[in-house]
Amino acid sequence: MYRLVDDMVVRLPVVQGGVEEVSMEQEWLPRLAPCLPTRVPEVLGAGEPAQGYPWPWSVYRWLAGEHPVAGALSEPVLVAEDLAAFVAAIRSITLPAAPQAHRGGPVASLDADTRAAIESLRGVPDEGVDCDAVAAVWDDALRAPGWAEPPVWLHADLMPGNLLGDGGRLTAVLDFGCMGFGDPACDLFPAWNLLPAGAREVFRAALDVDDASWRRGRGRTLSQALIALPYYRTTNPAMAHNARHVIRAVLDEG
Repeated sequence: MYRLVDDMVVRLPVVQGGVEEVSMEQEWLPRLAPCLPTRVPEVLGAGEPAQGYPWPWSVYRWLAGEHPVAGALSEPVLVAEDLAAFVAAIRSITLPAAPQAHRGGPVASLDADTRAAIESLRGVPDEGVDCDAVAAVWDDALRAPGWAEPPVWLHADLMPGNLLGDGGRLTAVLDFGCMGFGDPACDLFPAWNLLPAGAREVFRAALDVDDASWRRGRGRTLSQALIALPYYRTTNPAMAHNARHVIRAVLDEG
C-alpha cells in the first residue's frame, strides 16, 4: 500500500496470490459498501499491468484512523458493539454468487495445518506455549457441531490490522481479500484477537452466538494464531504479538 497525495492510497500486489484479492475488491466492494454500517475501502480506479509491473492494481480513498491494539482499547464495549453491528450487517447481505470465503469451510479443513503449527511450537520452548492445552481447545472445536444453515457473507479476516478506529469507536473495516460465503463463526475473531473478556461477552450477546458457533470461532481464531506465530515470530512483531495475545486469551477463557 502506498499513500497517494492526501486522500488516496494505491494497492499493488507484491505476490501472485494478492492479484485475486484486488480483483475481488474491485468487483464486490462497491456492491457491499451500501449494506454496511462502517466505512470500507472505496475503489476509485483499477490499474492494469504496465511499465514492467505485471498485475492488476487499485486506487482507493484514504481512510483515516488508527489500528486498534488489544489491551489498549479506550472504549472496549463500544468497539464490541460496533464490531457486532458490522458482522450482523455483512451476514444479512443477500447478494448472490459470492466467492467461497478464505478459511470459510469446515473447521476440519484447518486440522492438518493447525496440528503442524502446534508441533512446530513444541520445538520453540522460548514461546512458552502450552501445546497440550491449545491442542485440547482445538480438539474441542473439531467436536463442535458444524454450521448446518446456508453459508453467509463474511469478511473472514477481522484482524486488528484490518480495522480502524477513532475516539474509542470502530470507524472502518479494511482488506476484504478473504471475503465470501462461509461459516459465520469465521467472523468471531475479534472476540479473542482484540476484545477483553467483558467486551467479548457483549460482542457474543449482540450477535446471539450459540455454543457450537462460539467453540468453532474460538478454534478458528486459535488456529490462525498458532499458524501465524511460528511463521511471523522473527519477521513481523505486530502479527507475532497478536498471535501470542490470542493464545493467552483463548487459554484464559478456559
